[in-house]
Amino acid sequence: MTVGIEERRIVLRFKDVVLMAYHKDSTEILEVNMKLLGGELALFLLDDLQRASLFADACAGLVHPTRGTAYFLGKDWSQLSPDTANALRGRIGRVLTTGNWLNQLSLLENILLPQLHHTLSSIDDLRSEAVQLAKKLGLPGVPIGAPRDFITTDLQRAAYIRAFLGHPSLVLLENVTAGACSEMISALINVIRNARDHGAAVIWFTPEEGIWRDQSIPTTYRYRLVGHKLMELTK
Repeated sequence: MTVGIEERRIVLRFKDVVLMAYHKDSTEILEVNMKLLGGELALFLLDDLQRASLFADACAGLVHPTRGTAYFLGKDWSQLSPDTANALRGRIGRVLTTGNWLNQLSLLENILLPQLHHTLSSIDDLRSEAVQLAKKLGLPGVPIGAPRDFITTDLQRAAYIRAFLGHPSLVLLENVTAGACSEMISALINVIRNARDHGAAVIWFTPEEGIWRDQSIPTTYRYRLVGHKLMELTK
């Protein structure tokens, strides 16, 4: 069922936020003001994947702003107890640039683990939902071998399944087109559309200007870096 405009809520809000991360030879700085409602998609052009990960970490409350306030579902991340913040992260799906697979677990167990940790959903219900997502993404079902046994494209599809499983309120997609064929991207766009119809807000980070400008991706906002500021721009 599609979520009506009157039922939307503010999923993510960054108010006068400045983010800083210190590396061996540099300091990453990001400045951003934004508001994202349920059902909206923001596409960010960031050629530096470290900046994308820094911003995604701030969206998930893993990094707090040096200045300003980051809110998720109306709550200031910096004011939450560790247990409350961890519980809220169960409402966030994420595709990480690095994959983040545990090879001692099967790929299916990797996919189900965040939901089994954060929710009371039954393993049978989660498995059924994962199979449905897998089929939408071009797989016959959910692979059950170890992550090391699969090719990159299938691991990417599995990462999509994990991110969208459990009807998250927010989905963070980091460089999800790396190694992806056009059919995978088309399938991902359809999965994003379905999640948005059910009230999810989605942030998609890409280093590719062609993806950022692609009119077949039904974005609500497009942002790119201007100096240190992430600014909403027209195509």
